[in-house]
Amino acid sequence: MEFSELVVLLEKRLQQPLPGRSAQLKMSSLARMQELVRLFPSHDAILSSVLILLYPAEGKTRLVLMLRPEYGGVHSGQISLPGGKYEDTDDSLTFTALREAKEEIGIDPGQVQILGQLTEMYIPPSNFMVNPVVGYQANRPEFHADPKEVARIIEVDLDDLLDKKNIRMKKMNTRLGISLKVPSYFIDGNIIWGATAMILSEFTTLVAEILPPCV
Repeated sequence: MEFSELVVLLEKRLQQPLPGRSAQLKMSSLARMQELVRLFPSHDAILSSVLILLYPAEGKTRLVLMLRPEYGGVHSGQISLPGGKYEDTDDSLTFTALREAKEEIGIDPGQVQILGQLTEMYIPPSNFMVNPVVGYQANRPEFHADPKEVARIIEVDLDDLLDKKNIRMKKMNTRLGISLKVPSYFIDGNIIWGATAMILSEFTTLVAEILPPCV
């Protein structure tokens, strides 16, 4: 499907009921499922948003992720979508996603067209309520990573995310030192798991609905 056609169909689909939590949980461990059922977002959950940015490159549709550097936080060394905490000066959570993406990977917010939002998701370890924003750029952005927040920029073909052969179980150690097997995306040597994988699971579920059936 041509990139221009995809974004038109995607914008229309995002205006309809979303796949929601059931799609997110496809990429969740059993322990995470139980945690989400048991825990409700606290009254002081930190509002935040992330950006799923689509763009054409080399005849394919891509999106950008980033590897966070090693630090003392719960998401140290993980692959994530660009984004972060809502600030009082932000006009909206969409503004937050664009501002954070500019700070972290150097995109130009003025070049991004917003298509809609996915289902919000609560992340208990960091007490973040994440709102995924979906947008696109007509050409490949010029990325400039902030070394304090980004160890490496990762570009992923949408086709690779849609390919179920790239989903495997991976043994991970939690912040409590417990080992879990979690469904993860294995793409070009990168392992995408946790909240990012769950957000992308809803996104790919939605994209799969608008793609033409394979012959």
